[in-house]
Amino acid sequence: MSNAIRGCQEGKVTPKYYEVKCPKCKEAVEVFVFMGGSADKTGRTTADERCPECGKIIPALTPITSLELY
Repeated sequence: MSNAIRGCQEGKVTPKYYEVKCPKCKEAVEVFVFMGGSADKTGRTTADERCPECGKIIPALTPITSLELY
């Protein structure tokens, strides 16, 4: 397998960066979302993230579809 193909496969499991609105104060919060892997993780946040403004925590494994994109 060539290195180019191997690189493409690795990209599918690399978490993707998103900016979402805090559910409490609407300030921007940076989250990373699983883009591949097991079905129970794909499309969900990788870790707990705290809003820098109000301190609200967006828990790990929150579906990105339940968050408002910035």
